[in-house]
Amino acid sequence: MIYPEEDYLQLSGLQHFRFCRRQWALIHIENQWAENFRTIDGAILHENAHDTQFQESRGDRFIVRGVSVYSGELGISGQCDVLEYHRGTVGIPLAGKTGLWQPYPVEYKRGSPREDTGDTLQLCAQAMCLETMLCCDIPEGALYYGEIRRRVKVAFPPELRNQVRSMLAEMHELYRRGYTPRAKPTKSCNACSLKELCLPRLMKSRSVNAYLQAAMEETP
Repeated sequence: MIYPEEDYLQLSGLQHFRFCRRQWALIHIENQWAENFRTIDGAILHENAHDTQFQESRGDRFIVRGVSVYSGELGISGQCDVLEYHRGTVGIPLAGKTGLWQPYPVEYKRGSPREDTGDTLQLCAQAMCLETMLCCDIPEGALYYGEIRRRVKVAFPPELRNQVRSMLAEMHELYRRGYTPRAKPTKSCNACSLKELCLPRLMKSRSVNAYLQAAMEETP
């Protein structure tokens, strides 16, 4: 199946969806948004990385920023923070340059590496878009974490690619139905910029933290 452009979802929504399906729906279906320190700090980091006029050559590396990507098969569009081309024995030809150049996407994140996040899913989806656009294989990329100021290499095995496809299919179905999942409070809710908008109207009678604590104590 090839999605029409008007049905494309935001690639960055994968991370929201992995964190919380309700958060994703509030942002991408209901168009609600609220900023906290994490979202503001992250936006500044991405703004610096999305300078579309930036190009730089460093030996066997050619670097561009803010590269638009899309995939009709996945039904998504978005931007790569940084796309590096590494000269080697595999890759694609680049105008004005000799040899072959392997695309290598780099995504910028404000925090530090953690297990079970949507960071790798988002980066893998970028690579899958680029593979379609550039007609080449992209086996790996990197996540740059602002808190530790270094990169973490990420491979894109079939299992991760299938997880991206499965999650995007679920996102498209929810978007088609216009359905927002019900709230399921967890400890992660405290870090969510939408907690005041997301949680029930009980917020009027008690604080968000008190509600979350009570809800988690009731959960077996």
